[in-house]
Amino acid sequence: MSIPTSNAALRVTNVTVRYGSVTALEGVTLNLEPGRVCGLVGTNGSGKSTLLKTVMGMVRPVVGAVSIGGADPAAARRAGAVAYVPQTENVDWEFPISVREVVMTGRYGHQGWMRRPRAADHAAVESALDRVKMSEFAERQIGQLSGGQRKRVFVARAIAQGASLLLLDEPFAGVDKTTEAALTVVIRSLAAAGHTVLVATHDLAGLTFLCDEAVLLHRRVLVHGPPEDILRPENLALAFGVNPHEADVLDGDVHQRQVS
Repeated sequence: MSIPTSNAALRVTNVTVRYGSVTALEGVTLNLEPGRVCGLVGTNGSGKSTLLKTVMGMVRPVVGAVSIGGADPAAARRAGAVAYVPQTENVDWEFPISVREVVMTGRYGHQGWMRRPRAADHAAVESALDRVKMSEFAERQIGQLSGGQRKRVFVARAIAQGASLLLLDEPFAGVDKTTEAALTVVIRSLAAAGHTVLVATHDLAGLTFLCDEAVLLHRRVLVHGPPEDILRPENLALAFGVNPHEADVLDGDVHQRQVS
């Protein structure tokens, strides 16, 4: 299935999402160009996960629209143009499936109804495993991995899919520094290859290294710009509910951690 072309990899236009009487997102507008990494920053409950699920088409807005490369989320999903890595996977960790087989599920959209992998599928899986430094674990049962290793595997599955837009929800949560560094390199390399990455993160210290731009979110877009703008004390105060002096201390701590 062909996807209509558009200069923007992602357009979110005036999106409002409600869960019953609770407004999770209000009038959110966001445009992302190809080859960019955009960070989503905000407190727990600020709407980061809801925004990612809305882009993916898992949540339907009451107002507004989402366009992925010119297509609606459902069409983009069918074409494999968008991949989503949630904070936690709903997986039976005891199921007898190997790391390689998990990553191969990202290729299902490229295969026929019998799910018979072809040479291109195998090549994509091996390349994705290599990129996240998990090739040596390819035959290991998925439940035998550490939390950080599992995270790498599901990022590899998204890479193997070949999506032009990747949505990552807190990929650094609960992982060690080695995995965090490895994933940062992978995300930057994806952007360099022309993919667009929208990543929700609490890691303010790594924001300038990871992202080309960032969005400060608190149900609506407070600030969208370079990471340095997000880290200004007055902007952190808007999102995190602290006074400017406390935000200044937080901002100073961020920069101290960046150079340490």
